[in-house]
Amino acid sequence: MTDTMPPVRERWQALRTAAGPVDPAELHALWADLEAVEASSILGSWKGFAFSTGHPVEQMLARSHWHGKRFIALDDAKPLICRARDGSLYSDTTSGHGEASLWNIEFRGEVTATMVYDGMPVFDHFKRVDETTLMGVMNGKASTVSAGGHLFYFALEKE
Repeated sequence: MTDTMPPVRERWQALRTAAGPVDPAELHALWADLEAVEASSILGSWKGFAFSTGHPVEQMLARSHWHGKRFIALDDAKPLICRARDGSLYSDTTSGHGEASLWNIEFRGEVTATMVYDGMPVFDHFKRVDETTLMGVMNGKASTVSAGGHLFYFALEKE
C-alpha cells in the first residue's frame, strides 16, 4: 500500500509559503502528523507568523506588530513580543492580558508543550516541525479563540 500524502516537511513548506488563504483543515491534518515537544525544550526567543486563514487573531497581531514569543523559564513566558515604532521589542501585556507560563498539557490526545496565558482562558499548544521550527495552535473558550469553528494556527522560528 502506497502512502499518497507528501512528507511532513513538504506539506509544511507548501503551507508556509502559500500566497492565499490556507484551509484550516490542512493545518489540522499537518498538526496531527507533527511530533509533540517538551515545554522545557522550547525555552528561548522565537519569531512568529500567522497562517493566513482569515481568523480574527491575525488582524489583532498585525495591528500590534507581533514579532513572536519569548520563553525565559517555565514560569516566565511572554506571548506577545511586539515591535515598537522605534524598532525595539517589548512584551505587550495589555493585549495579552498579562504574560504566561509553559506546561506540558494534553491536547487532541497528546501531551505537548503548552503556553498558558495568565489573564485569559487561552492555551497555545506547540509541536515540532524541526529543530528550529514550531507549529502552534491557539485553544481555549470558543468565544475567545474560535472563528467559525476554526482555531488560530501560527508558527515560531527560533531566533
